[in-house]
Amino acid sequence: QVQLVESGGGLVQVGGSLRLSCEASGRTVSDYRMSWFRQAPGKEREFVGGINWSGSGTYLTESVRGRFTISRDNAKNTVALQMNSLEPEDTAVYYCAAAPGAAFWNSNWAQWDYWGQGTQVTVSS
Repeated sequence: QVQLVESGGGLVQVGGSLRLSCEASGRTVSDYRMSWFRQAPGKEREFVGGINWSGSGTYLTESVRGRFTISRDNAKNTVALQMNSLEPEDTAVYYCAAAPGAAFWNSNWAQWDYWGQGTQVTVSS
């Protein structure tokens, strides 16, 4: 079992930045691929990006590529999502997820086993 807790969400103006953090506990986080999803009101949960167990491999969905960066620190059992140049369309609840295996690029939420409670990001125009 892995427990995930997100933090760092908040209200930011267009063009601003936020850094989300996900702290894992319960199992050695380096055994898991990690990812970030987001869900806006009335919309389906959307894959933002994923990272492999070592941090050497990352994938970001096209809509955030060049603006967001995903990273991990296995010594601290954390995964981060650095979000720059935020847009109103980035407004959503952001979730951290984990799963065993190598497919850190997998955008299907059902293929991720463990989830945090989410953190709200609101971008005001």
